[in-house]
Amino acid sequence: MKELEYPFDSEYILKKRKALKKALLGETGQNRLKKRIAVLGGSTTHDVREMLELFLLNAGIEPVFYESEYNQYWQDVMFDSPELAAFCPDVIYIHTSSRNISAFPGVRVPAEQTEELAESVYAPFEQMWKKIEEVYQCPIIQNNFEPPAYRLLGNADFSDPHGRVHFINRLNGKFAAYAASHKNFYIHDIHYMASCYGVQKWADPLYWHMYKYACAVQAIPELAYNLANIIKSLYGKNQKAFVLDLDNTLWGGVVGDDGADNIEIGQETPLGQLYSEFQTYLKAHGELGILLTVNSKNDEENALAGLNRPDSVLKPEDFLVIKANWENKDRNIAEIAQELNIGTDSLVFVDDNPAERHIVEAQVPGVKVPEVDDPAGFITTLDRAGYFEVTGLSEDDLARNAMYKANAERKKQEAGYTDYADYLRSLDMDAQIRPFAPVYMARIAQLTNKSNQFNLTTKRCSQAEIEGFAQNPAYITLYGKLKDKFGDNGVISVVFGHCEKEDETLFHIDLWLMSCRVLKRDMEYAMMDELVSRCAGRGVRRIKGYYYPTAKNGMVKEFYAKQGFTKTAEDGEGNTEWEFVIPERYEKKNRVIRVNAQEEEA
Repeated sequence: MKELEYPFDSEYILKKRKALKKALLGETGQNRLKKRIAVLGGSTTHDVREMLELFLLNAGIEPVFYESEYNQYWQDVMFDSPELAAFCPDVIYIHTSSRNISAFPGVRVPAEQTEELAESVYAPFEQMWKKIEEVYQCPIIQNNFEPPAYRLLGNADFSDPHGRVHFINRLNGKFAAYAASHKNFYIHDIHYMASCYGVQKWADPLYWHMYKYACAVQAIPELAYNLANIIKSLYGKNQKAFVLDLDNTLWGGVVGDDGADNIEIGQETPLGQLYSEFQTYLKAHGELGILLTVNSKNDEENALAGLNRPDSVLKPEDFLVIKANWENKDRNIAEIAQELNIGTDSLVFVDDNPAERHIVEAQVPGVKVPEVDDPAGFITTLDRAGYFEVTGLSEDDLARNAMYKANAERKKQEAGYTDYADYLRSLDMDAQIRPFAPVYMARIAQLTNKSNQFNLTTKRCSQAEIEGFAQNPAYITLYGKLKDKFGDNGVISVVFGHCEKEDETLFHIDLWLMSCRVLKRDMEYAMMDELVSRCAGRGVRRIKGYYYPTAKNGMVKEFYAKQGFTKTAEDGEGNTEWEFVIPERYEKKNRVIRVNAQEEEA
């Protein structure tokens, strides 16, 4: 819904919240994730919850909320609120602010005692977080502290240990240190939000003293949108790739008319500097693992000439796909999504031309189309939109661009073979298939939330849940890594399930998924072989699999049939159950991938 995309009109959203919610819930064909979110507030949270609900619905997440009573956030956790326990939250959000700091240092307090005071303010928060981790084992999102509304010491408030600015920065540093050392704990950076919004407007005392709002009502949509970005990132709702126009988007001018020597890029002019800064911003996203592509109405020769300028920050090799032609841009975008093997809802289309944006938005389902008109605002618009919010950064993320480039090389090699089995053998593939390991927990959780096409049940899991499965003796867990002569694909497959207490010879597959970048490489057969081996070793005789159809996973509808399972049930919605009886002599299906070869050699 365009009204809920950044930049949005906060006043409009606040006024039309009921109509917007009704419209969102009335949208057909939506397959939203359902998540239970506990909002534990140190201030009034009703409007925060309502705004958050709108942004999450728009992101494909249907939330159910628990709200603490006013300023009972600590008590609900520490005194084991039965209502919170019964709610079984998937996420706990702690909405505190500088108004909840119990004490600030007075100017007469000895400087060495200000650290003791900071620790006494911080300690109850850490105590609460550890209790949540122990009892609820779910992601925690915690506000840090916004700057104070006034500076008693003026500019010295920043550096003097008695200053409120100094004290809040000290507390925020403690919060950051905890986040850096604890998984499943995320900081909601209202310090940055308030600074961007304007501290005086954000912390308007009228709203606190009249309604106990931690920030001005007009700022609540901004706060809720930023919070929604964290939650949607946790559950795999981020975008994955930029689709970028060239003329007047990556540089000033039209390269086909002006020539590559005359477009504005580099440090010679203020406008050129703006475009160089934007290219630097995009290149940094590439280093994060965000895929960069080009979609430009241009002759390819001219497009490459512009990118090959010595002062262009982005070069042709920074892009996985370059579509520089005279086709309609919506058609090019569909082809880009197909070549990358990702959904169009994973793409962010950046083009200065409003007509092109309108056509793409109308013709390409799900693609994000930010309003970018002035190059001075390109970075702010994209950055605040939160398309690529980082809640975890794995080695696989950092290597993603290299992995996609290696896939392109594989496709080139495939074209030279007439026998597909010979092609697979030529890749010289090695797989590591092992039970879940601590070093890969973050990546495994990430895969459960991002994989949509090759995903039999689309069960979404937090890292805490993944760690729980790994420690549960009733579960069998497997991750699969795959590398070949072109490179390492990292962890690309996950299978886990459980044995019944009543019948330990029956194993239920709770989730089976695989990254689409390794489709048709026989990795699924290697995973099946290892799963059967693990099950047989525990005395399991029957394996049950489940397929739950979604809008995106039709490609695996008959997956279990190909693995030798027999369909045992199907309902009117297409949900199916399958069963595999492990034979006394199981014949392995994988014949082209070496599995755990290095471990066997060791």
